[in-house]
Amino acid sequence: MVLGSHTAKQLCGSLILFFLMAPAYAQLFSDTTLIKPLPRITAWADDEHYIVIRYNREKKVEERYCVNPFTGAEKLVDAPSVSKTGKAEIKNGDVFWVAGTDKKQITHTEAEEKLPLLFPDKKWIAFLRNNDLYAIEMETGKEIRFTNDGAETLLNGYASWVYYEEILGRSSDYRAFWWSPDSRQIAFYRFDESKVPVFPLYNSTGQHGFTEYTRYPKAGDPNPEVSVGIASLAKENVVWANFNPKEDQYFGTPIWRPDGASVLIQWMPREQNNLKLYDIDLITGAKKEIYNEEQPTWINWINRFKWMKNGFLMIRDFDGWEQIYYHAADGRLIKKITSGKNWRTEIERVDEKTKTVYFTSNAEYSTRTDLYAVRLDGTHQKRLTFGDFSHTKTLLSPNSRYLLTTYSNSLTPSRIALVDLKTGKQQDIADSKGSAYNSSKLERREIVWLKTDDGFELPGRIVWPLNVEKGKKYPVVINIYGGPNYQAVSDEWINSLQEEDAQPVIQVGFAHRGSGDLGKEGLNFLHRNLGKWEMHDYIAWVKWLRQNPYVDTSKILITGGSYGGYLTAMALTYGAKYFNYGISNYPVTDWSLYDSHYTERYMDKPKDNPEGYKFGSVLTHADNYQNYGPAMLLLQHGTMDDNVHIQNTYQLADTLQKLNKLFELMVYPGQRHGWLGSKTRYTVLTRKSFLNRFLLNKN
Repeated sequence: MVLGSHTAKQLCGSLILFFLMAPAYAQLFSDTTLIKPLPRITAWADDEHYIVIRYNREKKVEERYCVNPFTGAEKLVDAPSVSKTGKAEIKNGDVFWVAGTDKKQITHTEAEEKLPLLFPDKKWIAFLRNNDLYAIEMETGKEIRFTNDGAETLLNGYASWVYYEEILGRSSDYRAFWWSPDSRQIAFYRFDESKVPVFPLYNSTGQHGFTEYTRYPKAGDPNPEVSVGIASLAKENVVWANFNPKEDQYFGTPIWRPDGASVLIQWMPREQNNLKLYDIDLITGAKKEIYNEEQPTWINWINRFKWMKNGFLMIRDFDGWEQIYYHAADGRLIKKITSGKNWRTEIERVDEKTKTVYFTSNAEYSTRTDLYAVRLDGTHQKRLTFGDFSHTKTLLSPNSRYLLTTYSNSLTPSRIALVDLKTGKQQDIADSKGSAYNSSKLERREIVWLKTDDGFELPGRIVWPLNVEKGKKYPVVINIYGGPNYQAVSDEWINSLQEEDAQPVIQVGFAHRGSGDLGKEGLNFLHRNLGKWEMHDYIAWVKWLRQNPYVDTSKILITGGSYGGYLTAMALTYGAKYFNYGISNYPVTDWSLYDSHYTERYMDKPKDNPEGYKFGSVLTHADNYQNYGPAMLLLQHGTMDDNVHIQNTYQLADTLQKLNKLFELMVYPGQRHGWLGSKTRYTVLTRKSFLNRFLLNKN
């Protein structure tokens, strides 16, 4: 969902905010004398040259240049080439192979094909037809049908909604099949949705409208039953892995061995407190456990994994922070190779010749990213980047001697530096400061820290309006998402050119103990308690803000979408003594209304945690709303939101009406979760109107 991890889920709460700020960004980048874009460096060409892509306005094409960073000499290479291998696409319901302007139709059926996937050997394409899995040989047109039971509620290779949203991710586009590296096998999941409850979404379009039905398991509901299949091209059959689909369980994204000899399947019970990796025999379907992890709260799927010649690396957080673990090919632990308060860790490169792992992490400060190196034996861990900066993009040369890094902080516009990792020498090769750069034309962005009553330090961000007047008090706008492990505050440059008609408000964002800044220890506070500790820390932040002489304590607005919409609604109810105004976009208002996998990861089932669900419901605290002076809540929701159903907003609206509490409601017919497009401008106008009326005393 959008609510959960720090991947796709963060987007929905921030998309509308981006468009609200878009005019300022447009103005900023139209004036390149103030701030100019950095060169678009994409990769190293060799040990002494990197590739930069520039747009040729006369020819209206992108061109690649090979640049020597030591001398500045550059040479035009060519325009980025169109892939010669091509890709599989769907056009008018049939499968096509497309490479540049070349196009070849592969299937010719009345039935609609879906999700074509080209095999690594470029000879076969796997696809779905009527919820069955097929493969077709491009050269001969030979077609293999692997399954024969596809139906409305039996999905072979097509992800059930909760798997698409919560486990496989939106980037899967509902694809639940994966080819082996040797192009001989396809691992796939078969979903039986027959017991999953149906949720209706009504669309008012046209004379009669229509209803869309989604198999959507809410917290405590039956989940889809899942079988794990291995389809063989050579044998034209399917071997089913030895799992009982009737068990209440989840399966994560499979991991093929590099030689295609077997596939690793991630497994968890419904409680999500135990993760196992099973090695599946492709001939018999037998499973062998090679990894087992247990935690008292919840466990995240393995999504940062790297094969090596004699084993694999993966990043896990069970010791409280994220560490890189080196395992043998059979799963045996060889070594925990990193140490320290690593978080948001990513493996950038493994140099098996020197036995060195390069990785990025927020280890020095939770608000900054750095590049590190460590030996496979766990020794010589060191920071490779420099200064009090966040290094948001790092590119190592092929021989790992040189580093290109894009770095900045809240007060320093982005630069690109070349670092000699052998000597430590560094030099800037690009700077986003324009010739007329003047920081006084930009809003001042400040990173601050709050110490909680139980001793945790949490980061916050304040963006001050231009030309702050002494003695004047300003309204505060708090922009949040706030879901578990969402990085709320980063110490990096964000362009903030002040518009002439910009609203004189203090813009604020802050973290809570479950934002990831305190590692898994902080996240574990949220277990069975969604809403409690987020609000505890947000209230502490507001108390801190109230002490600032420039803050108008009667005009504090909080706003966010999805999980941010939930916390906004909680702030105006549970936290009504501290928050005056709120714009809550597509919020969860009661966790029993959200999907099983996401909700139960943190809250367990409703029957096992009734008190947690009761406290975490906005409806429980609705009577507090407007009890402490003037306040107003604006609820906004799309009627076709298949992620956070508008049912959430309707139930809160119904509760407030019964309590005779005034609020505002804006419904967006036909819109999905975090809508974009034709109604974005209207959403911006709605927000601006709300701020004018309640924060700026404008009609």
